Amino acid sequence: MDLPVMPPVKPMLAKSVATIPPGMQYEAKWDGFRAIAFRDGAEVELGSRTGKPLTRYFPELVEALKEQLPQRCVLDGEIVIARDDRLDFDALTERIHPAASRVRTLAERTPSSFVAFDLLALADESLLDVPQTDRRALLVMALSGVTAPVHVAPATTDIEVARRWFEQYEGAGLDGVIAKPLTLRYLQDERAMFKVKHERTADVVVAGYRFHKSGPIVGSLLLGLYDDRGALQHVGVSAAFPMKRRAELVEELESLRMEDVTGHPWAAWADEAAHETARLPGAPSRWSGKKDLSWVPLRPERVAEVAYDHMENGVRFRHTARLRRWRPDRTPESCTYAQLEEPVGYNLAEIFGPRV
Repeated sequence: MDLPVMPPVKPMLAKSVATIPPGMQYEAKWDGFRAIAFRDGAEVELGSRTGKPLTRYFPELVEALKEQLPQRCVLDGEIVIARDDRLDFDALTERIHPAASRVRTLAERTPSSFVAFDLLALADESLLDVPQTDRRALLVMALSGVTAPVHVAPATTDIEVARRWFEQYEGAGLDGVIAKPLTLRYLQDERAMFKVKHERTADVVVAGYRFHKSGPIVGSLLLGLYDDRGALQHVGVSAAFPMKRRAELVEELESLRMEDVTGHPWAAWADEAAHETARLPGAPSRWSGKKDLSWVPLRPERVAEVAYDHMENGVRFRHTARLRRWRPDRTPESCTYAQLEEPVGYNLAEIFGPRV
C-alpha cells in the first residue's frame, strides 16, 4: 500500500458543547466504531481510532469497499450495524472476536455498513490541508455512485435542519450532532470539531465501587436500576471525579460497605453463567482482557442523580454517567427503568434509503 496518507491515522476529534454552534457544517453523530478506510487498488485496510487494525473483523465491508471506493483513497467514517431500523452497538462489539469462523458467521448474520463523512486523500493527493467545505465537495463527488452498505453521511449548513436532526435521529440510535468549521483543515488527534449530545438525568442506586488504579480511592461507582421483576440490574458506572473527590467518596460510602458480597443483589457477579440472565458488574468481555473487575459491595441504600446521554438497547447507559448529586429524598426501590425517557422512534431508512 502506497498512499499520500498512510496508516496509522488518528482521526480528528470533537469537544463537547452545550448547544449547536452557528455557521458550520452539521452532521449526525454516529454510534459505531470510528474507522479510517484505506484503499490502494486491491488492498483495503480499516484502522480504528487508536490506530489498531479492524480489517479482519469486517470481511464483508472490506469487499464492499474494494468494489465501490475510488481506486486510491483514504476515508474517515464510522462502521455501524443496523437492526430493526436502528443502530445496534452491541451487535457491533460482538464482531471483535478472535475466531475467524465466528467473524464470518456474524458477517452473514449481522452485516455492517460504512458511513463516510470525510475524505483525507484521493488518487495521489493528500487533502489534510484542504478546507472542510472543499473536502466535503470532493467526498460527495468521489462517492457519488456508492450503494449500501457504503454510504455518504448526510450534511447540511442549515442550523435549523441540524436542530431537527438532533431531535429526530436519536430515535434511530444516533448520538447527537457534529459541527465542523467550514474552513477547518483535517487535524489528526485534535479536538477541532464540536459535538452536541443528548443529556438526561436518572435516579440510580449506588450499589458498589471499584478502586482507582492509583490506590484505595474510588475509581468508579457502580450504578443500578430495578427492573419490573424487582431485580437490581447493573446499568453502568460514574467515573469522572477529581482525585480529591475520589478520596472523599470512600469516606462518604464507608458506612454502606459490606464485608463481602454475600446477600448483595449482585452476589453472583463472579459466576460467568449468571451474566446470561441478569446484568451484573464484571461481565466477561473481550474489551476488559485481564483487567481486574473486582469491586467493593455497598448496601444498595444510597440514591444518586446522574446525567447520561442515552441507553443502549434500553438496558444500560451507553457511556459513563456523570454524578450530579445525592438524592436522600428518594428510596432505592423507586429507581426503576420506568423513569427513563424513551426517544421517539425514527427509521434509519429515512436517513439512508431502504437499506443500511
